[in-house]
Amino acid sequence: MWERKQPNAFMEHNFVELKEIRPDRAVCVLRIRPESRNPYGLAHGGAIYTIADDVAGLAAHTDGRSYVTQDSTMHFLANRTEGLLTGVGEVRHRGRHSCLVEVSVTAEDGALLAAGSFLYFCVDATVRKVPELEG
Repeated sequence: MWERKQPNAFMEHNFVELKEIRPDRAVCVLRIRPESRNPYGLAHGGAIYTIADDVAGLAAHTDGRSYVTQDSTMHFLANRTEGLLTGVGEVRHRGRHSCLVEVSVTAEDGALLAAGSFLYFCVDATVRKVPELEG
């Protein structure tokens, strides 16, 4: 049995909501709240990064193995003061020891706010069943 439960405590603490999970893909949303804004009233870069990190990690773990983040790169392109942010993570490469996930974060109007990639290192190659992906 897969040991991680969805949503995890960090996601709940940051108001990130899991919307979709399937093999090699995850989608989460975050409604911009006062707690997720920077001093200028915009979505905080850390909030945008958090949703990106969450969807990337969820997508990587859909094969039932255990991973840790090895590297990540984010490009912040635009921002919003309110509305719903949607993060999508899709596995682009899965090897014996690594997994590369591409991420996008968009606004409700479809505008691309951030894009990036996360490289994960497999720390335990034992495959576990992922309850969220079972029939």
